Amino acid sequence: MVSLVQLRVLDAVSRLGSVTAAAEDLHYAQPSLSHHLARLESETGAQLLQRVGRGIRLTEAGRLLADRAAEIIGRVDSATAELSTLVGLQSGRVRLAGFGSVMSALVPRAAAVLADRHPGLELSLTDAHPEDALQLLRAGRIDLAVIFRFDETAPEQDGVRLAHLLDDPLYLLTRGGGPALADHRDAAWVGGCVRCRSHLVELCEEAGFSPRLAHVTDDMVVMQGLVAAGLGVTTIPGLALQAHRHPDITVTRLAVPPRRIYAASYGEPPDPPATAAVIAALTEAAATGAPAD
Repeated sequence: MVSLVQLRVLDAVSRLGSVTAAAEDLHYAQPSLSHHLARLESETGAQLLQRVGRGIRLTEAGRLLADRAAEIIGRVDSATAELSTLVGLQSGRVRLAGFGSVMSALVPRAAAVLADRHPGLELSLTDAHPEDALQLLRAGRIDLAVIFRFDETAPEQDGVRLAHLLDDPLYLLTRGGGPALADHRDAAWVGGCVRCRSHLVELCEEAGFSPRLAHVTDDMVVMQGLVAAGLGVTTIPGLALQAHRHPDITVTRLAVPPRRIYAASYGEPPDPPATAAVIAALTEAAATGAPAD
């Protein structure tokens, strides 16, 4: 019978790419870990690993089982956390993934609220773009994803539920010049992540021109530095300005729809007590956050 220990071993080998690294991660002796893998192959009747030179790789069957193992482990860990927090939120862990600006501005404020109200609750953080965070959520590797959208499209599918946290306005960053996008139609532009870049192009085209994307970075501090150095202009969300604001840039709030920030959880309602506590802290932090302008 396949055991949870065997699945954790296969998951570690899949994530880390070697038996040695997996043994170190799980604090096992390498012969013990190899024994678990051999037993797992015996139990399933399938070859899960194959040697390639001095290393190993997963077979097709191994990749399939490793993907399922990650989901099972994530669900078991979530259930364990739920049970440990069922009485009074005295302990437990919530795994949260979010994108850069929310992790630098909103999440730290929420963490302070949690530390005050639920000091035994552990918050584990991962920096991830919304699409990646949702994949981690569906796979059971995290309990909560903080994501954004630029419009009010249909709800997420496959059991993902959204709680609206705040609307994040958009700002034009320049070294001077006019306050409208079209005032900078001939300027070099700094583009952000793929989703933000697409939104920037869409906004500029609605303003009557196609922007010349001279630089691309999803680091909001770098974006501001490039603008301050006169290397281009860009748009940036309010949360990013709360986290960092370069003194040598001109900031103008744009009269365009804001991006909407959500906390995404998975499964049937209600959320586990610990997850609900984190969402409540995020909501409070969003309501009390300082405006960017």
